[in-house]
Amino acid sequence: MRPGRTPCASTDGCWWGRTPGEIRKIIAKSPVDLSFLAASGKVEPLKKNRSIPNHASITRPLPDHGTMEILPANLFDINALRHLEKVCFPTDAWPLLDLVSVLSFSDTVRLKAVENGQMIGFVAGDPRPREGISWIATICVLPEYRGKGIGRTLLETCENRLPTDLIHLCVRISNEEAIRMYRMAGYSNIDRWAKYYTDGEDGLVMEKLKGIGAKSAL
Repeated sequence: MRPGRTPCASTDGCWWGRTPGEIRKIIAKSPVDLSFLAASGKVEPLKKNRSIPNHASITRPLPDHGTMEILPANLFDINALRHLEKVCFPTDAWPLLDLVSVLSFSDTVRLKAVENGQMIGFVAGDPRPREGISWIATICVLPEYRGKGIGRTLLETCENRLPTDLIHLCVRISNEEAIRMYRMAGYSNIDRWAKYYTDGEDGLVMEKLKGIGAKSAL
C-alpha cells in the first residue's frame, strides 16, 4: 500500500527539496558510513561510527500469536527498507537517495514494524507545519503480513507523532484495499491527480482531520 510520493520528492533531481550543500551536511552528520552512495547505487553493509539513541517501542500481539513491535527507523535499516520497497512496489519503488533521505531527515516521522528481528512494514510522515498539513509519504507491509492490522497500527502511530491535525496522502486509484483502510481510519477524498504515477495511473488524494471519523479496526 503506497500512498505515493508526496509533492517535492526528488523527481526533479532535488533530494526531497534539499540543495546539494544540505545533502553533504546530512551525510557528514550521519550516524553511519554513507560512502556507499558513491558506488553506483549499490548498497554496501553499513558501518557504525556514531551511536543512535534508543527509543521507546510499541508492542502488540498479532492474530497468529506472534508479536510485532513499532520502532523508530534509522539509516541502519536502509537495506531492509530497500528490500521492502522492491517487494511492495515493483513499479513505484523509491530510488536510493529518497530512501536515504526518508531515513535521515530530522523532521521526518519514520517507523518500522518488526517481527522476530525482521522489518515487515514501514511508514513515513512528512510534516509541513507552515502549510498546516502533514503528508503520509509512504506506507507498506509485506504481502504475507497483510490483513493483521499492521498497516493500520503503523498509520495511527505515525499520525499521532505528526504535529498537524490535518493529514493528506495520495494512493493509486486502483488500490481498493488501501483506500478501504484509509476510509476506515477517517480519510476522505479531496482531489484526483491525473496520471500521477509513472505508468499513467491517477492518484487519489485523501484528507483526514485527527480525531474525526476514524472507525475501529476490530
